[in-house]
Amino acid sequence: MTRLFMIAGEASGDLLGGALLAGLNELAPGVEVEGVGGASMEAQGLVSRFPMDELSVMGVAEVLPRLPNLLRRISETADAVVAARPDALVTIDSPDFTLRVARKARKRLPGLRVIHYVAPSVWAWRPGRAAKMAEVVNHVLAILPFEPPYMTAAGMTCDFVGHPVATEPQAGPEAVAALREELAIAPGQPVLALLPGSRRGEVTRLAPVFAEVARRLRAANPELAVIAPAARGVVGLLDEMLKADAAGWPHVLDPRGFDAAGWEMRKRTAFAAADVALAASGTVSLELAAAGTPVVIGYDTNRLTAWLAKRLVKVDTATLVNLVTGTRAVPEFLFENCTPGEIRPAVEALLVDPAASAAQKAAGDEAMRLLGRGGEPPGLRAARSVLEHLG
Repeated sequence: MTRLFMIAGEASGDLLGGALLAGLNELAPGVEVEGVGGASMEAQGLVSRFPMDELSVMGVAEVLPRLPNLLRRISETADAVVAARPDALVTIDSPDFTLRVARKARKRLPGLRVIHYVAPSVWAWRPGRAAKMAEVVNHVLAILPFEPPYMTAAGMTCDFVGHPVATEPQAGPEAVAALREELAIAPGQPVLALLPGSRRGEVTRLAPVFAEVARRLRAANPELAVIAPAARGVVGLLDEMLKADAAGWPHVLDPRGFDAAGWEMRKRTAFAAADVALAASGTVSLELAAAGTPVVIGYDTNRLTAWLAKRLVKVDTATLVNLVTGTRAVPEFLFENCTPGEIRPAVEALLVDPAASAAQKAAGDEAMRLLGRGGEPPGLRAARSVLEHLG
């Protein structure tokens, strides 16, 4: 019987972990798993040791106030790994937490196999991370096609397994029409989706900017409907901030009351119902591409984190669709450029210019092809890679 200890630290990692667990349950029924995860992993049988939301922080200033609790959770989780003595520890993204756990656990269990899901973006910044990771990681599951050579050069084995978003089922026209009817959005009425992130810090910083963009667009076109599918951990905050910042805010979609699978499909339906989205940087750009929805990316953080990012990052885009396709099809407004005045014209162009919208949709389709659309589900490929690595 295969026994795994799995750790995910944020919503995107939980989705990857859920798909991996589904693949493992198909290929190796009865696999035993414990660890830390969210709703997607719990739906596949994981009982999380503590709420994953405790780990969903980003940026130097955001982490510092919660550092004592994070350090305590690192030690507690490492102790749990040692007690479990699994066949492998599977760490999923969130390296500042997960790889610290791996390092602590491996000091006490030198033979522990460690598999890390999502290669660090050494092609973007801090290339030395691959060599440092190789001190505690045996095998890597990469979600981007150009990553394996970076990992093998550092001494780890690595398989490109694709990205789950490329093969997830998408909402059909009937589901989109039903959601629009539920929200009293008339056929043909334009729709803007606002997605200011899944972390409280992101929502606090980005929601007022995104709301002001929507307010200006609605002033020019009162018919514009605005929807905001909320991440589970920030729905109350998002609802409060958007209503405070945009008069007559129409639709914050609440995930509470849905199971993980039900909410994911409702979210994808909302994406497909939108003519354009304004979103925080992250995996959501790929989710929107999968739904065929053009997007403008906006992102900001505190001054210290922004200062560090500008000096360390080696690529000129933070958007995954752009990186995978080698284009700059998705407009993005980062740090000091993340303002309503800068963002509004880019969103408006995608709303009113069919050629601009079609060009971005084509780039999104190419990204999905490169990430595995049309092939075996990435979660199943990842599960097979794990099992083959364990022999």
